[in-house]
Amino acid sequence: MKPVIIVRTGRAPDVIAGRHGDFPRWFRLGLRLRDAHLRVVDVQHGDPLPDPDDCAGAVITGSASMVTEKLPWSERTAGWIRDAMDVDLPMLGVCYGHQLMSHALGGRVDYLSGGREMGTVTLTTQDAASSDVLGAGLPATFGAHATHEQSVLELPRGARTLAGSDRDPNHLVRYGTHALSTQFHPEFSAEVMRAYIRRKHDALRDEGQCPDRLLASVAPTPVATSLLRFFVREHLLARRETSAA
Repeated sequence: MKPVIIVRTGRAPDVIAGRHGDFPRWFRLGLRLRDAHLRVVDVQHGDPLPDPDDCAGAVITGSASMVTEKLPWSERTAGWIRDAMDVDLPMLGVCYGHQLMSHALGGRVDYLSGGREMGTVTLTTQDAASSDVLGAGLPATFGAHATHEQSVLELPRGARTLAGSDRDPNHLVRYGTHALSTQFHPEFSAEVMRAYIRRKHDALRDEGQCPDRLLASVAPTPVATSLLRFFVREHLLARRETSAA
């Protein structure tokens, strides 16, 4: 069986990873795939990316880096994303991965107007969701965990927004039959979200936000979390079954 690769573009801060684990662990738990079916490719540290034809799918993680820095490893990964789209590889980008997918495919990424968006945010589904295999099953509004300074400001040609927040209209984006991305973090638990807010307490206060209010508003996000299993069921497994037929 071909592996699903976790394209690691960063890592959790040490204080958070020491207590809660790191990105690969969170995605393993959310996807509910066996370790034997997963392979971590740490592109930030120079790991080579496999040929897309040798993968069952890919999940592209978050990062403390900025897509606008256009770092060599990031631009190399952007080229790989374009190659993966050419073979209709199931892909899910998250946060940095979301922005990198849009950048790779011709969208525009830059700093979000008004500064950092952080905490459990309310997302509203958009008109395009009603005709999408994922979007059609979403409620009108749902909660999701977010922490980002940059965002997708302009979508690539042909991409569709399925859900957005008051601050960021492009939180959930469809690019192709099996390719989508989320600005929010479906892999975050409520405890992980709280840990990120605590870590940014002083920065949030300096930016005019209230860390205590953000902490108090953190809540479970079952709809957002379920998108990881949806990706496995409707994209990874569905494509494998189609290919086998």
